[in-house]
Amino acid sequence: MYSSAFNTIIPSLLTTKLEDLGLHTSLCDWISNLLTDRPQSVRVGNCASSTLTLSTGDPQGCVLSPLLYSLYTYDCTATSSSTIIVKFADDTVVMGLISDNDERAYLEEIKHLESWCQENNLLLNVSKTKELIVDCSKKQERHYQPVRISGTRVERVESFRYLGVHISQDLSWSHHTNSLAKKARQRLYHLRRLRDFRLPSKVLQNFYTCTIESILTGNITIWFGNSTKQDRQALQRVVC
Repeated sequence: MYSSAFNTIIPSLLTTKLEDLGLHTSLCDWISNLLTDRPQSVRVGNCASSTLTLSTGDPQGCVLSPLLYSLYTYDCTATSSSTIIVKFADDTVVMGLISDNDERAYLEEIKHLESWCQENNLLLNVSKTKELIVDCSKKQERHYQPVRISGTRVERVESFRYLGVHISQDLSWSHHTNSLAKKARQRLYHLRRLRDFRLPSKVLQNFYTCTIESILTGNITIWFGNSTKQDRQALQRVVC
């Protein structure tokens, strides 16, 4: 997790990377012009603040911003064959395979990511960064070295919500399905209240589809096939 990632992009560094990717110089210049010397002010009613000129960051709300950020971080890649870096916008995950209790490649990858962030003006948010260990060994519990970023220890958790999916250290989906069921039941309360007001069935159906069914079916291709019978029944009871 980064702190204000979109706001810390250096336009000159971005255009250099775009040129390395083969983009035409004129397009790189246009993007640089878009990101530099941007006037910004805040208006509340008839009162307006003084204008502040920005030459750093990627304007949030701009349709190009997510793409430009992805291109800005294209060179943030794994350095070891036993590690993988997964990126989705400003969410980044480092996955490492630890064999024979050898954590060196995994820990070095984290150090490399920290150095890369410093070189690219990105700040890792340690408070939002978590470590999840999946240990498939049936032997006695192993002890792993704590991960530290900028001297601060990263919290180790038993489950973590990534892109809307709760991933547990035992790779079961019970925590995820329980979370979905709880959230869906809360929305069902509001549906019943709307029904008490005798709203048209079409309105109730739309409310269910948008606010309840969307919760129960979100990312369903990832977790439903491997969920237990009990977990599936728990979700089914929410709507039956």
